Amino acid sequence: MDIPDLAPLALTLKLAAIVTLVLLLIGTPIAWWLAFTRSRLKPVAEALTALPLVLPPTVLGFYLLVMLSPKSPLGGAWFSMTGSTLTFSFLGLVVGSVIYSLPFTVQPLQAAFEAVGPGPLEAAAMLRAGPFDRFRSVAAPMAARGFLTASVLTFAHTLGEFGVVLMLGGNIPGKTKVISIAIYEQVETLQYAQAHVLSAGLLVFSFLVLLLVYTINRRFPLVAG
Repeated sequence: MDIPDLAPLALTLKLAAIVTLVLLLIGTPIAWWLAFTRSRLKPVAEALTALPLVLPPTVLGFYLLVMLSPKSPLGGAWFSMTGSTLTFSFLGLVVGSVIYSLPFTVQPLQAAFEAVGPGPLEAAAMLRAGPFDRFRSVAAPMAARGFLTASVLTFAHTLGEFGVVLMLGGNIPGKTKVISIAIYEQVETLQYAQAHVLSAGLLVFSFLVLLLVYTINRRFPLVAG
């Protein structure tokens, strides 16, 4: 059996790591707002955040393709500044994957922040702790399990993306050809042995990710501290 090309795996791991980091940075304030806001717009924001869970990936990928194309205002502005396109590029995959994996970051963090509740934060405020200090010293440590769950689920979900990356990035070796696209290509060309190797690897990894998440949920309380 021929050894499968591991370049798509390396590209996929790079994509998953970047997307996880970006989503932790932008998903944390979103989850914080959703956990504590009393705005009437909260249900709308929650629905928009969760939309990638129910929207077919090809539909999301299609609209991202239109939105990021050089003919769109956003894609055109990017092309004018950089001379490169967002579509069929690694950066485009990052943008698409961030949107597609958003609920896998926001929802665990929102649940963790809601479990912390306002009590500890109000106590810290009485001790004259500032907003950021309250988050850094009180909320974040108490919601540590939520951060871990969000990171693991986001990373794993990005590894298995197919519809969005295919629509937005195509199949460019070394640039947009991630592991899910490589498996699809191998099946199309009847290279089942290599497809088995990559698919089995993803299957085992996905199982271990779920096992880790469920183990964490069983052994540790929702709020640490």
